[in-house]
Amino acid sequence: MSAYATLARLPKPNPAPVNVGEWIGRSVKLETRLKIAVTAGPAVTISADVDQLEQLLINLIRNAVDASLETHGAVEVGWSRQGGQVDVWVLDEGPGISNTGNLFVPFFTTKPGGSGIGLVLSRQIAEAHGGELTLRNRTDTRGCEARLRLPL
Repeated sequence: MSAYATLARLPKPNPAPVNVGEWIGRSVKLETRLKIAVTAGPAVTISADVDQLEQLLINLIRNAVDASLETHGAVEVGWSRQGGQVDVWVLDEGPGISNTGNLFVPFFTTKPGGSGIGLVLSRQIAEAHGGELTLRNRTDTRGCEARLRLPL
């Protein structure tokens, strides 16, 4: 019930200027189980709720590390500017996504003890900021790519 309440009560974003590189750097430093490679993009500032974006990115990084630890793989986080948008990506070298149809289904989880709300909440945060969150299996190697696209 508390997981459902969290989804139902996502507060409206409180936008302020966010330096993308600093936001990503803070979020990456919180993960201590695996060293995360950061591919720095251009200096970009967006208007967003940094607390919500940190929650989103921490969840994506945690998922990527969980997957990569299974296969002794790596995780990379980076960003780029594409026209009027910033793309933030998290690449892992885990086993990949076996059932992409259930990724954003509330309470669906493959993790023991998981709640099944992390990706749903992350997608809600992205959409509340006028952006989108996608996940797909990588085509260049094994693993997954999570991509967050936000307006500038």
